[in-house]
Amino acid sequence: MLFSLIAILFSAIFHEYMHGWMADRLGDPTAKDAGRLTLNPLAHIDLYGSILLPALIYFGTGGAMIFGYAKPVPYNPYNLRDQKYGSAKVAAAGPLANLITALFFGLLLRFVPGISGTLAMLLSIIVQINLILMVFNLIPIPPLDGSRVLVTFLPYKWQVRFAEFERYGMLFILLFVLFGFSIILPVINLLFRLIVG
Repeated sequence: MLFSLIAILFSAIFHEYMHGWMADRLGDPTAKDAGRLTLNPLAHIDLYGSILLPALIYFGTGGAMIFGYAKPVPYNPYNLRDQKYGSAKVAAAGPLANLITALFFGLLLRFVPGISGTLAMLLSIIVQINLILMVFNLIPIPPLDGSRVLVTFLPYKWQVRFAEFERYGMLFILLFVLFGFSIILPVINLLFRLIVG
């Protein structure tokens, strides 16, 4: 459990860092000015999302599932040079960071000879956690990243509806974690098998 919590924490931190990095590359220095364009865990830890929630879910499911998040990185979409697709790029950068992490450790596990036993198990945990973070964050429930990407391509009236829906977003996210998580498990398991072999 301790290793899983550490893996979630650093994977979520890299996820949030990449949001800030992409925003900065596109002209918005908000994350950098707030001291959040760093991989220092202290800048990103959220007491509830990074520590309490993962522990509660882990013990509540008897060790079957673990999930958490880091403090969201702030950004100002009006500063982005790309006003049409900039927000989608910033949103997609987080899940992309998790995919890159999963691929890196998964391909190590698959192709580097001599990796077995405990080390293989730990690398598998890192891959699985990053795939969970990636797939989960791509679900189009506000304020998850998937909704930020999707809303960019919707007509304006649907963008307004998504914005109104966001006030209830955390409730729907919690309900999904508790009752709908099994929907995305086949996708996560498929990606895991494709990467690790």
